[in-house]
Amino acid sequence: MKFQLQHQDPHSKARTGLITTDHGEIPTPIFMPVGTAGSVKAVHQRELETDIDAKIILGNTYHLYLRPGLEVLTNAGGLHGFNGWKRPILTDSGGYQVYSLGENRKITEEGVIFKSHIDGSKHTFTPESVMDIERTIGADIIMAFDECTPYPCEYRYAKNSMDMTHRWLKRCIERVQTTQPLYGHSQALFPIVQGSTYKDLRTESAAFIASQNQPGNAIGGLSVGEPHEAMYEMTDLVCSILPADKPRYLMGVGTPENILECIALGVDMFDCVMPTRNARNGMLFTTQGIINIRNEKWKNDLSPLDTELGGYASTFYTKAYLRHLIISKEILGAQIASIHNLTFYLWLVKQARQKIEEGIFTEWKTKMVKQVANRL
Repeated sequence: MKFQLQHQDPHSKARTGLITTDHGEIPTPIFMPVGTAGSVKAVHQRELETDIDAKIILGNTYHLYLRPGLEVLTNAGGLHGFNGWKRPILTDSGGYQVYSLGENRKITEEGVIFKSHIDGSKHTFTPESVMDIERTIGADIIMAFDECTPYPCEYRYAKNSMDMTHRWLKRCIERVQTTQPLYGHSQALFPIVQGSTYKDLRTESAAFIASQNQPGNAIGGLSVGEPHEAMYEMTDLVCSILPADKPRYLMGVGTPENILECIALGVDMFDCVMPTRNARNGMLFTTQGIINIRNEKWKNDLSPLDTELGGYASTFYTKAYLRHLIISKEILGAQIASIHNLTFYLWLVKQARQKIEEGIFTEWKTKMVKQVANRL
């Protein structure tokens, strides 16, 4: 994997760049649709490529390990062969899913023992086994195994967890360095900065992660319930320490305004389930603001969802028709809404890249943050 820095905004830390992988190029800043179980919910791969123009999607190590399982993925030639997606893929390490299991998991120095949410069977993730699983899945970018701390989190717990995440990272790096990719394309390991919302811990963690000299770096443990101001403060701090010549990935973020604010702080990569999850519940993100399509006011609105976006779903279907589908619980409604929201998210980061290149990002961002958060 290579990363080339291209433009720097004169009035903020926003920048554009280009990540090059064996499965294609990824212009940054970029939003990555989440495909937890090997698919982005309710969206065909064809639509991801043509309508949405997603440059990279995510797979989830925990879910893919449990189902369909490593034997199926190996036989298919990895996730690319299994789901037919030809562009880059990133896999998380399962750390967040293990965190969300609560009482169904036990964390030790060796790794994590957990019960499957599917059938209650017992499994163990270690830094080494997770690297092996991510080799088997075959993503272009693979995440180190970490512990995601909750919010709020006591200082002592946050520090102990961060220290363990650092020790786990060394084991992840060693495993990756002593094994080979399985399907003929390279894989890049991204370490994850932790430390909750404590400045000294985030500073220490960012410095340690930077010192490991991996192809890219991620910021974890945010967007877990902390105030937006705390998220921005920690992101700004970490971005000031992580090397500028490598991509920075803020995990699990977020709303359109979160993404715009964090681009301004120097983040290059984002992912979140929000555009697809909210779509299935009738929330649409548009260039003019947020629509709850279930509201009565859209019942007779025969205007397209959003003509500014382009794309078939956003320009062909009307608000009245989509409202009817969502209210009727028609599967097509979830599909149209999901494609529309992802089209919007990819439009937003493309616009951000363009405004950075033109040197007017900050002015544009100030206007857009208010616009995209507006409730219509």
